Parts: sequence; structure tokens; C-alpha cells
Amino acid sequence: MDCKEYEKRIPRFINDEMNFTELKEFAKHISTCESCKEELTIQFLIDKGLERLEEGSAFDLNKEMRLRMDAARGKIQFHERFLKIGFFWELLAMAGVIAIIVWILY
Repeated sequence: MDCKEYEKRIPRFINDEMNFTELKEFAKHISTCESCKEELTIQFLIDKGLERLEEGSAFDLNKEMRLRMDAARGKIQFHERFLKIGFFWELLAMAGVIAIIVWILY
């Protein structure tokens, strides 16, 4: 996928609308592509900056952007751990089924 495709996904990231797979792929690309990271920062600052101005509240958008990226990495790590634990339980269940079949056959 090229940078144009990632740039099209930026609004979905800003609005927290990405599923795990999309988020993982997007975060990986953003961490390695300075051009897309810059575009993400610009769109985030415009979107959230205008929102904060309308609310009349104080803001530190650079900090919010870092927090958003940290939260994305946290979600990715959580889902990866969840998948590994699920895989472990599947293996354990399969071993149990095999043990029962072996016990029945012998």
C-alpha cells in the first residue's frame, strides 16, 4: 500500500474508527514514514484544534497526538496478547480432545 492510501485512513484514525488490523498496519507505517506522520500531525491539529477552539478550552495538541499514538500502541499490544492467550487455550483444548479420543480408543 502506498502513502496515498494511508493518508486516506488518517481521518479514521483521528476518529478512532479503525479495527485492530487496520490500526496495527497504520501505526507501523506512520512510525516509519515521516511524510505520513507529518500529514497525520497536520490533520490532527486542524481537526482537534478547531474542535478545541469551538469549545473555548485550552489545549496542547502535540501532547494529545502523542497520547493518541501511545493509546494506539497500547491497543495493539493488548490485542496481540489476547490473540496469543487465545491461541494457547486453543492448543490446550485440542490437547484435551486428543487425550480424550486416545483414552476412548484404548
